[in-house]
Order: sequence, then C-alpha cells, then structure tokens
Amino acid sequence: MADHAALVARRERLLGRNMSLFYDDPVHLVRGEGVWLWDAEGRRYLDCYNNVPHVGHCHPRVVEAITRQASTLNTHTRYLHEGILDYVERLTATFDSSLDAAILTCTGSEANDVALRMAQAVTGKTGVIATNHTYHGNTAAVSQLSTRMPPVGGFGVHVRHVSAPDSYRPLGGEGGAAFAAAFAAEVEAAIASLQEGPHGFSALIIDPFFANEGFPDLPQGFLDKSVAAVRKAGGLVITDEVQPGFGRTGSDMWGHQRAGIVPDIVTLGKPMANGHPVGGVVANADTLNAFRKAFRYFNTFGGNPVSCAAAMAVLDVIEDEKLIENARDVGEYTRDAFKRLAQKHAIIGDVRGSGLFMGMEFVLDRTTKQPAAAQASRIVNEMRERGVLMGKIGVHQCATKIRPPMPFSRENADLMLSVFDDVLSGL
Repeated sequence: MADHAALVARRERLLGRNMSLFYDDPVHLVRGEGVWLWDAEGRRYLDCYNNVPHVGHCHPRVVEAITRQASTLNTHTRYLHEGILDYVERLTATFDSSLDAAILTCTGSEANDVALRMAQAVTGKTGVIATNHTYHGNTAAVSQLSTRMPPVGGFGVHVRHVSAPDSYRPLGGEGGAAFAAAFAAEVEAAIASLQEGPHGFSALIIDPFFANEGFPDLPQGFLDKSVAAVRKAGGLVITDEVQPGFGRTGSDMWGHQRAGIVPDIVTLGKPMANGHPVGGVVANADTLNAFRKAFRYFNTFGGNPVSCAAAMAVLDVIEDEKLIENARDVGEYTRDAFKRLAQKHAIIGDVRGSGLFMGMEFVLDRTTKQPAAAQASRIVNEMRERGVLMGKIGVHQCATKIRPPMPFSRENADLMLSVFDDVLSGL
C-alpha cells in the first residue's frame, strides 16, 4: 500500500487530481499476456474487464506488425501509402454495402466528434439525441451527450436526452412491443422538440448494445420504430461500436448487426488495434464526401502506417483464431453458470449480456428490484483482491461489467466463476 500511495501522490502532482483509478486498492500493472496481467509484486490477475487488448494482451502477431512497420515507415496521410487503403477496404467489407468509406482517427472520442459533424453536413441541422446514461467520449461536442458529468455551463439547447432502455425495469411495462414503443415515443418527442427550435434535428447517436447503460437484453427489432422515426424526420442514425464491435457480442461482427439495423454512420475505437491508438468513422461515400466539403479535417496521426498495420493484424487474428465463435461459446457457457449462481445467491437479480460482454445486476430485493450499488462495489473490489479484475456499470451502478479479451476460455471462466461464488458467499 505504501508504494501505491506514493504512486498516487506522484500522479496527482504530475497529472492532476481526480484522475480515476480502479479499485479501493489500485493495481500497479507491469506486464500483460493473453488474458493475464501481472503487478509489480509478480502477482497474476485474470483480466475479465479490458476490451482494449481485444485479441489478448501483447498478442505476438500485433506486436510483430507494429515492430515491422515502425522499423520501415511511419508518417501521415498527406503522402500516399497502401496501408490505410488496404485496411479500409478490408474493414468496410465487414459492413453493409452502403457503408463503404472511412475516416481514421486516433480515438473513439474523435470518431464520435467527426460523426456528429458528418450528420450536420448532410442534414444542415445540429440537433442531436442521445440516451441519458451514455458515454461517447470527452471532446467538447460529445461530452454534451452524457448526463453523468454535465458540462460546465449546462447542456446545449441542441441536445435532447431520452431514457436509457432498462430491460429489468422496462419503460412501458413488460413485453417487448410495449418496451420498444415507449423508447420510440421518447425519440419521437425529442425529434419534435428539436424541430420546434432553431437547431433542427440531425442525428440519433446510440451504442446499439447500450453498454454503458448496463447492456439490457432487448427484444429483436427493439430499435426498428426509433430508426424509422429518425429517417422519417430526415435525420441520421449513428451507432457507436467502440464497445460491442469487432465480434464482441459473439453473434455478429458489429453490434448494429445484432440489433438488426443498418446505421448511416458507425464509429469505432478502443479495440481496433489492440491498444494502439486507432479510431474510425465508417459511412457511405456520399456522407463522407459531404463532410469533407463542409469541414476541413486532417488528423496527423489518424491512419498512420503503424496504426493501420496493428489494426490489420487484429482483423487477421479475429479471423484466424475464430474469436467471434469463441466469444459466442464461452459467453453462453458463462451466462448459464451465472444463472445457476443466481439460484444460490439472492443478491443476483438479473443475468444478461451477449458473447464476451456480460454480467449480473445486484439487487437488495428481487421483488422491489432495489439496486445494490454499494454491494456491487464491494464485490468488484473483493474480486480484485482475489486476483480477478472486472468493473461495474449501468444506470444504477449495480451491474458487473465483464468484458475480457476475446481469447477468454471456458477454463478462464471457471476460475472467475469459482471466485465469484466464494465472494458472494462471503457477503
């Protein structure tokens, strides 16, 4: 603890206060490999949280691709280079044919910022709708979208927030049709409100898996009415795939494919190059060209040869190691085990997720569904103490966030489940 305290004090002095740290006793990491992390004392941790090293910490094929390209050339996109073209061709081939062009950035925040401006360029409007418990990044524009940290000066009059879907306490009552209709009604009301003002309506931006909202289990077609309302009003649908993308859900390459919709713009980030800073915006060529005409945009590091090499290697590994299939298999196996744990531990109110993005919502009472946020924090911290890293999330901050690297195996799941059982038994 003394070393940790000294590091925290040094961080505050050099980097500023209030930088977030996981866990009551922060972990001092020095090495990673696959689904494992090691701290400065040599203790090993099972990583059940980090989606940034999407194909595993320090995957040798990604490391080799970075090393090879960094030792050959690294510059920006104002020179010709095949790397970015080869990557965008391969990337867009995984989308609907209407999504055939891309801009590469360095982060998901930048990607979402660009996406909002794309919608403005196409529609000539600036009004935007997001859910009330989302997170789309930290630029001045996208920080307006989250109610969890209201911006200085308050929200702009061009922003409307709708209720985040909660399948455990569904708006509109039980039943998929009523639930979907209630969400669509809020979207329609937000569109009407924006159209009454000077900003008009440009876009609805959502994570199609609603990850930060607690990844609710939504019925098939849940978003259909909302998407239809957006299109009827002349707006664009932006899906933020930073968390559900690249096969994370185990069913499809992209979260919007799992949701059964085709967006106008897709944004990418964290897992794109296994930790190398890459983000992206995928859209129709006409949409992208409208943005290029309306805004002068250049990103020095976006799409540089080293980043593209890393990103290409990630696609290779996903395909060659069949990681989407693994996510589906291990995810189903683990959720079935969670459901068995729920029969034993009354604090588990709900089990949900898809692929290798899953968790449980903890409640004080299953009848009232009162959130157990304090207990969720205690559980996450005790798991860390026992060598398993995970987080918590959701509208009520009482759901576990389990989102490990994609090579996560049944054996890894068994270890995590055993520790989970012990921790819950000790509450």
